[in-house]
Amino acid sequence: MTSEHAVNAPTPSENIVHHLTHLNNIGEKQSSIVDWSVVNYDTLFFSVALGLFTVFLLWLGARKATSGIPGRFQGCVEILVEMVANQAKGVIHSPESRRFVAPLALTVFLWIFFMNAMDLLPVDLLPRLWQTAMNDHHAYLRVVPTADLSATLGMSIGVLLLCFFYNIKIKGAAGWVHELFTAPFGSHPVLWPVNLLMQIIEFAAKTISHGMRLFGNMYAGELVFMLIALMGGAWTVSTMGVTLAVVHVLAGLAWAIFHILIITLQAFIFMMLTLVYIGQAHEGH
Repeated sequence: MTSEHAVNAPTPSENIVHHLTHLNNIGEKQSSIVDWSVVNYDTLFFSVALGLFTVFLLWLGARKATSGIPGRFQGCVEILVEMVANQAKGVIHSPESRRFVAPLALTVFLWIFFMNAMDLLPVDLLPRLWQTAMNDHHAYLRVVPTADLSATLGMSIGVLLLCFFYNIKIKGAAGWVHELFTAPFGSHPVLWPVNLLMQIIEFAAKTISHGMRLFGNMYAGELVFMLIALMGGAWTVSTMGVTLAVVHVLAGLAWAIFHILIITLQAFIFMMLTLVYIGQAHEGH
């Protein structure tokens, strides 16, 4: 019985491929990282659910706010609000814009933090529960939305649209079009195509790098957790069983502690780049 199970058990590479496959509308692994015909339902579910959870927490913090001695929850919220407000004030000099952008940045920071934090759950916990609920051992489920490039690029494109909005709002449609054709090399008509091309490249590079940075870090972190989990599963079939089990626990604990810094730092970087890019939209070349 044991030998039959060992023969039918997936190989380490098959196990990783299974864990890296999304629950999507085609029922199988997408052919590439970027495939616009695929809808990843797991990414949509967890990102929306954690977004609603973030909004609920902020609403609860505002509802429980008191002018007296703050409790721990209120104190934590106030620290975050003050931190984001100070960062926004240093980048965006328009008080009117900060009234919208600062709360947006706070929401983005917490939302991405919670999405990143899903990586701290045991690798097989939610996928196994999903497989049990679906009565299908091959059912797919990925629980870290920011390890999906479509999610991170979607957020960075949202920031790009906000940059377009503030460019038009601050400079006017005519003023922004004039800037697109005259910056950075000058207003001579011969330079207009070059200026426009450079502006397009700048917007595209900022948007792609904004989304790719978060995706790359979280995808790599998710993969490391999977490799550590494989080490833990190998102790039952290896002659170094006890050693692998101990190393698995220690490596998992060390990486989880270090990963707390990564998930927080990546949320902060995405938030800061959001503020910087929107702040640049307020400035002229």
